[in-house]
Amino acid sequence: MLGFARDADGHARLSGTRLSDLIGAAGVATPAYVYDLDAIAEEARALSGGFGGAPHVVAYAVKANSAGSILRAIAATGAGADVVSGAELELVLACGFAPERVVISGVAKTDAEIDLAIARGILAIQAESVEEIERVAARARAAKRRARLSLRVNPGVEIDSHAHIATGHDAAKFGIARSGLDRAWQRVDAAGDALDVVGISAHVGSMLATVDPYLRSARAVCEAARARRVAGHPLQFIDFGGGFGIDYGSSAAPAPAEFARAAVALLRSEELSDLMLVVEPGRALVGAHGVLVASVVQGKRSGERRWAMIDAGMNDLIRPALYAARHRIEPLDRPPSGPASRVVGPVCESSDDFGEHELGDPLPQQVVIRDAGAYGYVMSSVYNGRALPAEVFVAGGAVQSVSQSRGSAEWIESRLGA
Repeated sequence: MLGFARDADGHARLSGTRLSDLIGAAGVATPAYVYDLDAIAEEARALSGGFGGAPHVVAYAVKANSAGSILRAIAATGAGADVVSGAELELVLACGFAPERVVISGVAKTDAEIDLAIARGILAIQAESVEEIERVAARARAAKRRARLSLRVNPGVEIDSHAHIATGHDAAKFGIARSGLDRAWQRVDAAGDALDVVGISAHVGSMLATVDPYLRSARAVCEAARARRVAGHPLQFIDFGGGFGIDYGSSAAPAPAEFARAAVALLRSEELSDLMLVVEPGRALVGAHGVLVASVVQGKRSGERRWAMIDAGMNDLIRPALYAARHRIEPLDRPPSGPASRVVGPVCESSDDFGEHELGDPLPQQVVIRDAGAYGYVMSSVYNGRALPAEVFVAGGAVQSVSQSRGSAEWIESRLGA
């Protein structure tokens, strides 16, 4: 049984094994992230299947979760990668991703990162401004090589999401405005042999709950691609980005394969189906298949309010504090049931608050924070001198590997030397 489930006795399981047993076998203390590698790989394969026979690349957005065990599991399915730094690029290549299936995005790539992308021969550098086009051309000339470039278009599409994760509207820092494309093509053409424009891309934002805004953004990309080809310039691929949402417990989201099928149908209707289709899912592959296990330190009663203080905080999982995101928090050894308690962490900030959850009375010894596989550990910190959490990687229902907590002793030593 892949993913999160509960057994007949109500115990939380991942990959068919009780989470309490996995934590014990791994020999780690809480808080600890636990991931189902088999379920993650199956998500990648299911998404790829949604394209049918259409040429495509599932370019996993590494920023969602960059753990080596997860990257190797995704690479083994034949997927590619979307990276946003030189370090991520080196990491994915070391984990087995083929360079010709890797794109690098980001609005402020350094010269060193551009040089690295050119040298590694990746599928494309995604240029996000007219000014960046000139920088990439200059670095290509310096290296006496030809840089493979894709232009990221800002589609000017608003989505119903938190402002921090909406990236396709007119005020966003990302991409080249559609009104600036003519100037962008002029810079490309003026670069001569330094640049080889192979694609056009866009990214409308994260946590898409329907296919519609994705397709509105994709149509803007198709419009730019058609205009470029009419002008006599070939393209290799078209990239509609990612942003596929997942169900955090309050509202369902389309399966990633639905986005793939809709994208393929759009390309056919736009008579662009000869182009390879690239998509950039992150959360959709890993989010639902990782959990954060925490221990209850103590309870508290304040008037009518019940509190549960746990040893995981906003330094371990910042999404609730940063995006007002809500994760389901449940007892580890029994299903959720009333009464509800306000779950808070140990960090000295009022925003270190996970909301109210049905933990029952008495409180459980441990809880599971669900759907924490994306933007969890990768955004964690040692704020307040707290240790980074451990990570446990599960395959075939057993612990495959463990990344131990990096503790407070290292933090103290680093601050003493500062």
